[in-house]
Amino acid sequence: MQGFLKYLFGRDACEKDRVTSFNEEQAKEEDVQFIKHGIQTVSLDQITGSVGKYTDFDSRFRPKKHVSAKRFKDIKQKMRQGGALPPVRLYQIRDDYFVLDGNHRVAAAKELGWTEIQAKVVELLSGQNSMENLIYLEKKNFQEKTGLLEKINLTEVGKYKLLEAQIKKHQLYLASQSGQDCEFKKAAKDWINTIYTPMITIISSGGLDKYFPDRTVADLYAYISYHHWEGSANRRYGIGIDQVIPKSMEGFRSAMLEKKAPEYPEMKRTISAFVFVYVDAASQLEIIEGLYQLEEVQEVHSVHGNIDILVKVVLKRDFLASDAETIAEFVDQKIRRLDGITRTQTVIPGVSRVKPGFSV
Repeated sequence: MQGFLKYLFGRDACEKDRVTSFNEEQAKEEDVQFIKHGIQTVSLDQITGSVGKYTDFDSRFRPKKHVSAKRFKDIKQKMRQGGALPPVRLYQIRDDYFVLDGNHRVAAAKELGWTEIQAKVVELLSGQNSMENLIYLEKKNFQEKTGLLEKINLTEVGKYKLLEAQIKKHQLYLASQSGQDCEFKKAAKDWINTIYTPMITIISSGGLDKYFPDRTVADLYAYISYHHWEGSANRRYGIGIDQVIPKSMEGFRSAMLEKKAPEYPEMKRTISAFVFVYVDAASQLEIIEGLYQLEEVQEVHSVHGNIDILVKVVLKRDFLASDAETIAEFVDQKIRRLDGITRTQTVIPGVSRVKPGFSV
């Protein structure tokens, strides 16, 4: 068995432009079990390597020059015409799949633009208590209990239990609303459609994930939803976010239930600034026209005195960026790049009062 695993997980570190092989570090894992899952539909994006022919394909699973071009062409032609081919055979390690048999069929399917392929899957499940394995086992258990196929990728142990607890509460809520028992998997489906998906859409559209490059959008959902709906501490994630997300999970669901993705509230704040622009006299009219064409510019005025041009800009920023950073980036990237501008000065309003009928 030990020799088989070393072969199975082996790799040649000298070859870089190829699909991945089983990492030989996995051969050191203890108590590996082989679990047959039968024929499944597998996403091609998750097929990342090969057991024995990883040197025959580049990193995008395209055949290399030494591989028989005729065989690959024939297989691709048969697949394009809908010809019957047996399922490929895959080994699965957590969320990644490696081709045991059918490398050419996988490569052809990827080249043809397919997104899925039929495969006989054997999973290698490790008993080693590494962080990666523990998270994967939690994820697998969560998927089996909920029946959810959507990708919810968390990076911390225990967070799938948090989501499971949310679904249990939602199950009780749905039962109380209908007066009938609600199956857990049915509650899970409603939870992901009316709570989880709207929330991660709002998080992603608000750009919050860019501030946490080592975290997934599911991580942010777990953190925000727990502290906003469960935690006792009064936490703020940015100016105005409390106005976007109601203080209870079911309140959020009610607010989102009748909305579609484009109608979800935007996690952005409108800010105004005034920019004093100093220019060469000869190019003033051209600069005024150039400033006026910028979408974020609301008003442009040629003025008398020390300042040549007064510009009012209205920008949107996400809840974790500062006003000053957002305005400075716009002035530097959009305004100062116009030819003929010698310097600028920016004024950010503090307290503002606007009479009815006038724009902010």
